[in-house]
Amino acid sequence: MIIDPGARRADGESVRIAKDVLCARATTKICLPDGLEEVTRALARRGGRRPVVVGDDRALLRVVTLLHRERTLATTPLAMVPVGPPAAVALASALGIPTDAVRAARTVIDGFDRRLDLLVDDSDGVVIGELSVPYDGAGAHPAGPPGSARAGEAAWPADPAAPAADAGPTTGPGAAQAPELAPGRAAGDAAPGTERAAGAGDERRAGTDDGRVPRQRQGREPVADRPQPWWSPAARTARTALTLLTTPVAGRAGAGGPPARRARPALVRLRVEADGVLLADLDHPVERVLVATRPLFGGAPARPPDGAPRSRGLAEVVVYGHASGSPVRLGARAITVSGPDFHYRADTVTAGPVRTRTWRLLPDAWSVTLPR
Repeated sequence: MIIDPGARRADGESVRIAKDVLCARATTKICLPDGLEEVTRALARRGGRRPVVVGDDRALLRVVTLLHRERTLATTPLAMVPVGPPAAVALASALGIPTDAVRAARTVIDGFDRRLDLLVDDSDGVVIGELSVPYDGAGAHPAGPPGSARAGEAAWPADPAAPAADAGPTTGPGAAQAPELAPGRAAGDAAPGTERAAGAGDERRAGTDDGRVPRQRQGREPVADRPQPWWSPAARTARTALTLLTTPVAGRAGAGGPPARRARPALVRLRVEADGVLLADLDHPVERVLVATRPLFGGAPARPPDGAPRSRGLAEVVVYGHASGSPVRLGARAITVSGPDFHYRADTVTAGPVRTRTWRLLPDAWSVTLPR
């Protein structure tokens, strides 16, 4: 069992359940790595034991990448117990791995090994599920910092208990602020003829309840009370709240406002080739390109490009914003994307910038244990 440190922090109870179930039914060796080097060492010393990843999608991707670079991925069946919030284990769920700790642990013992395809790029990075080009950071994995890291080389999750850098003073409702004191006056002494209202945070003249505040100039006697200006904090807060409550929300039914418009994605200049067939060129910008190891949207298996021999293993390629006006969807074994510097999202890892990258599909390149 390779227990990711993020899993121990996110849901220690699920980790304990997985350990109890597996230790009760099989001879288990537990590994608690604190870094990528310890994961590599544990995999190198696994012998004939089956690696069981306990963690989120990033932990699974890390182990798959390391085994691929050792060239032992095809002969090493993997199992997984997903631990983490739903967004962090979405890839495991899409593969068919139970997200419940008890069911997942039992699947490790009683399940069957299913062979799956894998996308491998020309820098030896891997894609288990889906690839998105370009990627601007929207919808990034909570633990996935943007940058040029390849799959499996992302920074190890930091300890959330560590203090945040450049932490400023805490402010907010109820935060105490030191009032300015007149010369010769001690802290806590109220001005003559005034009293502090409980919880109000300001000083008002005794006996006044009409919302007027005294105006006093330094070194002079108090002047006559004047009406509170409309820009005072209380009045400004009330006006803002009233505006928010009475302003119609665009696109909401019955609000009376104009319908909400969906922002159009920015177009990018990319050259996209699939098995030698040109799908998009630099003179016709596109919105984005999706590549997946399985059919997207639950559709029928993708067809190969015209003239390409049919193969059992095909990656699904979808080009949005095509010059034809509708998305282009087909299957291919090799996809090349080139153009000005672009980033891309491979499963849970953001990589780039690069100017060209080629991904090839390896049919039945690895196996994972799934429920019967």
